Amino acid sequence: MAETGSSEAGRLERLWSSDFGDAYVDRNADVHEARGPFWRDVLSEFPCRRVLEVGCNVGGNLRWMAEAVPAKGIFGVDVNQKALEVLRTRMPDMNAVWSAARDLPFRAASFDLVFTAGVLIHQAEQALPLVMAEMVRCSRRYVLCAEYFSEATVEVPYRGESGALFKRDYGGLLARRFPELSLRRQGFLGRDDGWDDVTYWVFEKG
Repeated sequence: MAETGSSEAGRLERLWSSDFGDAYVDRNADVHEARGPFWRDVLSEFPCRRVLEVGCNVGGNLRWMAEAVPAKGIFGVDVNQKALEVLRTRMPDMNAVWSAARDLPFRAASFDLVFTAGVLIHQAEQALPLVMAEMVRCSRRYVLCAEYFSEATVEVPYRGESGALFKRDYGGLLARRFPELSLRRQGFLGRDDGWDDVTYWVFEKG
């Protein structure tokens, strides 16, 4: 079963690093334009000096971090080289790193905030605990995720690919798996807010 889970995670990582992922980059290059108010509010309540986005795409969320966080303290990881190239071109002072989400190349407690936005939804069932564990491991204080919510796991058909998108209770999964996390904030972000109807959770490590 572990081997099957690893194979499925690898399949999805290869998918997102291929032309399929490149097409996603092209479709979503500017979808983050209206997210500034949310990130300003978050960073005002939860100030940070070092931030990591897991699955950063072209850095649309990270660009807002630069208003409150030094660029040298902003890191984004992704498996798609095209996305990272765009990020390096747009924001050359930030740190764009190729990495799979389930094996982050950082030491424990390296960041004040580690977050995902529409990335946990694309994790294979067997890989999801590894990705969450890496997020928690790399954070010294805050963990945030903004993802599609469902009380039960529901697979959603996604552009002809199976096993590529899931709605889940991501906040509940984090809370149950990592009792050292305390929920500090939770809310909903709709299309008028520049998001795609996602639920977000902000946790603090005890």
